[in-house]
Amino acid sequence: MYPPIEPYDHGMLDVGDGNLVYWEVCGNPDGKPALVVHGGPGSGCSVGARRTFDPERYRIILFDQRNCGRSRPHAADPATDLSTNTTHHLIADMERLREHLGVDKWLLYGGSWGSTLMLAYAEAYPERVSEMIIIAVTTTRRYEIDWLYRGAGRFFPEALERFREGVPESERGGDTFDLLAAYARLTSDPDPEVRAKATLDWCAWEDAVISAEPNGKRNAYSDRPDDARLALVRICSHYFSNAAWLEEGVLLREAHRLAGIPAVLIHGRLDLGGPPDTAWELAKAWPDARLVVVEDSGHTGSETLRKELFAAQDAFASRR
Repeated sequence: MYPPIEPYDHGMLDVGDGNLVYWEVCGNPDGKPALVVHGGPGSGCSVGARRTFDPERYRIILFDQRNCGRSRPHAADPATDLSTNTTHHLIADMERLREHLGVDKWLLYGGSWGSTLMLAYAEAYPERVSEMIIIAVTTTRRYEIDWLYRGAGRFFPEALERFREGVPESERGGDTFDLLAAYARLTSDPDPEVRAKATLDWCAWEDAVISAEPNGKRNAYSDRPDDARLALVRICSHYFSNAAWLEEGVLLREAHRLAGIPAVLIHGRLDLGGPPDTAWELAKAWPDARLVVVEDSGHTGSETLRKELFAAQDAFASRR
């Protein structure tokens, strides 16, 4: 990682619907613009994300997606309305931020949920994207969501049973999306104890899925601060119970719109939550993308994966 760095500019962007989106810019004001698109959805952009780009060569732009991180209103407040927080709203927010900062084209970098949002944005505005670096590739198909919240239970059956038992028995009999919708309802409940229990039950499942990875950190989700944890789970369940408001497979079908945008796709072979098949399918549909499968990495990364990331950034830094 590059040394710690502070932003030289930051602000709150009014994106409408009563939402203010936090943004900041670090590094070289005259450097190559690079937008960091965080995962989750709902995790917020960490301070550490500032350190993933060379501050001498890049103008590093970060933002917290609607209702999480430093953006307001915050999803930890059950009164916060999430009906205007969808993939299409976030795409519009990114484009409004680009215009606000006066960026012509930017490199997009992110992973996990961030990769879905980046792909959706790039397919909507291909002329505004110079390059892409995607880690832990996802397209948030129903197929992928069902694997993460049901299929992966083949490796963790006891954890999956506890996850399903986190909702009332009357709501366990449906499919995966009914279960996720139940969690969305529970994390919006006016009773703080109901919200807290549902949040911890969800995070226990997420912790289980990464527990077998070489670099899986114990309680990586459960140990987050209370408000950040609740916002993450509330927004995740909101998005995934609605399949991110995307037609099934649309990002792969529309990958031809990415023609001419160079990209590096970096995916861990051992990623149980998001196996490499989606990255493989995307690389086949996108001739300008190079797929790197990292043998010693899962969803949480590895030193080898980090080296591939920095190699991609170095390669793109001087590209005009």
